[in-house]
Amino acid sequence: MPRRLQPRGAGTKGPPATAVAASGTTPCTHRAASAADPPASAKPLLRWDEVPDDFVECFILSGYRRLPCTAQECLASVLKPTNETLNFWTHFIPLLLFLSKFCRLFFLSGRDVPFHHPWLLPLWCYASGVLLTFAMSCTAHVFSCLSLRLRAAFFYLDYASISYYGFGSTVAYYYYLLPGLSLLDARVMTPYVQQRLGWHVDCSRLIAAYRALVLPVAFVLAVACTVACCKSRTDWCSYPFALRTFVFVMPLSMACPIMLESWLFDLRGENPTLFVHFYRRYFWLVVAAFFNVSKIPERIQPGLFDIIGHSHQLFHIFTFLSIYDQVYYVEEGLRQFLKAPPAAPTFLGTVGYMLLLVICLGLVIRKFLNVSEFCCKK
Repeated sequence: MPRRLQPRGAGTKGPPATAVAASGTTPCTHRAASAADPPASAKPLLRWDEVPDDFVECFILSGYRRLPCTAQECLASVLKPTNETLNFWTHFIPLLLFLSKFCRLFFLSGRDVPFHHPWLLPLWCYASGVLLTFAMSCTAHVFSCLSLRLRAAFFYLDYASISYYGFGSTVAYYYYLLPGLSLLDARVMTPYVQQRLGWHVDCSRLIAAYRALVLPVAFVLAVACTVACCKSRTDWCSYPFALRTFVFVMPLSMACPIMLESWLFDLRGENPTLFVHFYRRYFWLVVAAFFNVSKIPERIQPGLFDIIGHSHQLFHIFTFLSIYDQVYYVEEGLRQFLKAPPAAPTFLGTVGYMLLLVICLGLVIRKFLNVSEFCCKK
C-alpha cells in the first residue's frame, strides 16, 4: 500500500543527510542550479528534490513521476521503470490469483451449496475484503500522482480497505474457525480449568460474552485503525510507518483464540492445516512488518533500490504470502463448517456489518478530506 514520507526529525522531510552529502548538493542549491532546466512536465521521471514533499519516499532518490499526471499517463506508467511500477505489479498479480481462487470456491467447487447460500455469507465478506485490499492498493499506486488531493484520497481509501479486510477476516473466523475450537467450548474448558488451575469456574458465561463481543470490538477496531492511519499522514506524526504497522496489527488480535488453542490443546494433531498455515501466516506478517518499518535495503544504500528491490515491494510480497496462507485455513474452516453447520449466518450479522462498516469508513475519509489543513499544507 502507498506510504507517506517518514520525517527524519521534527519538521524535516526528504532523504537522509548522508545521501544528500554524497550527491554534493542540497535541496536548495539544487533547485537554484536547475532553475534554467526544462520544466518538470517535460521530464519522464524526476528526482526526490523535484517533487512535492508528500511524494518523497524514505531513501528513494529517483524514479518519481511528475505531478500532475493524466489518467492515461498513470496507466502507461505501469509498464515503465518508475519507483511505483513494481508496487503495482506485486499486488496486481496476487489480485488476479485471489480472484481466480474465490471464483473456484464460489462457483466451481463442486459443492451442493450454491454461491448465494447463507452458509457462504462469511466467505463473501472475507473474499470482498481480500480483493478490495489488493484492488485499492493497485489503484492508489497507479493514480497517486493525479493530484495532491486525489493522492491523499487514495491513501485514505487504501487504509480503509485494509481495515475492511481485517473485519472481513474476523467475520470468517467467527463463523468458520472459532466454533471448532476447544477453547470456546464450555464443556471442554470448564473441566480443563478445574483440573489445571483448580478453579471452579463455569466458563460458559465467559465464552458467551466473548462470542457476543468479538464482532462489535473488531468493528470498532477497524474504524479506529482507519482514523489512526489517516492521522499518520499529518505533520505531527514522526513515525508514520511504525504507527500504521502497529494499528494494522491490532485487528489481528481477533485471532488470539487460535493461538491459545495451539498452546493449550493439540491443535497440530487435531487440525494440522490450520496449525501450519496459521503460524506460517504470522511469520510472513512479521517479515513484512520488518521491511515496512526498517526501510531495508534502501536505507543501507539510498538510490540503489529506487526501481527494483526496495522495502515496500518486499512488504507487498510478504503480505501476499500471509494472505495466501490465510485463505487456505479459512477454506479448511469452511469445509469443517459445512460438515456439521450450526445455525446459518444471518445477512445482518455478516453483510449487514460490512455495509455499516463501509458507511463508517466513508465518513472517516470524508472528514479527513474536508480538513482545511490539508488544502493549505500542500
